[in-house]
Amino acid sequence: MTAIVELMLDRRSLGEVGAKLARASLGFGGVCVALAAIGAWLWEPWRERFFPAYLTAFSWVLSLTLGALFFVILQHLVRAGWSVVVRRLAEFFAAQGPVLVVLALPLLLGLHELYHWTHPEVVAADPVLLGKKPYLNLPFFLLRLVFYFAFWSWAGRFYYRNSVQQDETGDVALTEAMQRRAAPVMLLYALTVTFAAFDLLMSLNPHWYSTIFGVYYFSGAVVGAFALLISAGVLLQRAGYLRRTVTREHYHDLGKLLFAFVVFWAYIAFSQFMLIWYGNIPEETTWILKRTAGGYGIIGLILLFGHFIVPFAVLLPRSVKRAPGTLFYPALWLLVVHYLDLYWLVMPEFGSATPHLVDVLLALGLGGLWLSGAARLSSRHALAPQKDPRLVESLTFENA
Repeated sequence: MTAIVELMLDRRSLGEVGAKLARASLGFGGVCVALAAIGAWLWEPWRERFFPAYLTAFSWVLSLTLGALFFVILQHLVRAGWSVVVRRLAEFFAAQGPVLVVLALPLLLGLHELYHWTHPEVVAADPVLLGKKPYLNLPFFLLRLVFYFAFWSWAGRFYYRNSVQQDETGDVALTEAMQRRAAPVMLLYALTVTFAAFDLLMSLNPHWYSTIFGVYYFSGAVVGAFALLISAGVLLQRAGYLRRTVTREHYHDLGKLLFAFVVFWAYIAFSQFMLIWYGNIPEETTWILKRTAGGYGIIGLILLFGHFIVPFAVLLPRSVKRAPGTLFYPALWLLVVHYLDLYWLVMPEFGSATPHLVDVLLALGLGGLWLSGAARLSSRHALAPQKDPRLVESLTFENA
């Protein structure tokens, strides 16, 4: 067994390459955000677009961390062996809670522009908002956000810290501790993701509600995370890392999971739409009508085909899931279309569907800043766990 580990396991971190990537991503992301901020300061159209675009981009990078965190918790919850060698990449992404806290701070400056329930005079004149005031009020909203981000930051760092510590000590007790906490952490994860989706996105239109909205956001987050894991794995292998450690067997399972959550996303999206259409209640249908009119209707069709029908057909064959070079392209596509899905959730509340340069700058900017944090961790620690008790099982794993 030791010979197998020595033969197959890549013990390297990204080292200086990761440090350079972190610096480049930080610089690129900072420049993009700065250009968007300068444009918002100089021109009114940019200013009107800035905070909605920022919320869209932030929701995107947040979802990638939350999706990766779900994967990490799930592997410990079910005591999975196959995924050990790909779990470290997910741990890097899941540990970006502190980075997200920093990225969330600019949103505090735009709360009044984003959420009209933060205006007391609006609430006073609206019976619906008065009824929701015990929940939708600024102090309670901020308190909930603090709790969400504190929990996500702790959970991501807990699993990342214990995993890299085990690289040094080989202590099986660390695995046992992560497994014991997986069930309560998963329960709290489900609640925080659901209510965060309500707070950050659904409350943009506080007259509208959907009890399935949190699940919709979660399903997209997991699609994005699996797409990112596949894309990152392929790119690292092209650069010479993990070539014998992560095999087509691992990509096969990641591809199956990506396929499954593409279908799950479509199921939740259809369920939400069908219930609103069938109920035909004005405060619910207005939300759909905004997203099927004009350019947003075109985006909706792109999501139907680009987020479900085409990926479903492409990912269905076994041969695609077992060919990393081929699987890379639908994964990368879904990573982009996942952003478009969030754009479709946020932007109809603020005007035209016509893309704006500030949208692109903030998506690239926040993506770069977020990636910088993950790259920094990858420069310090091995890209695969080194002494996990299920390591040999993962290295020798084969699909039936």
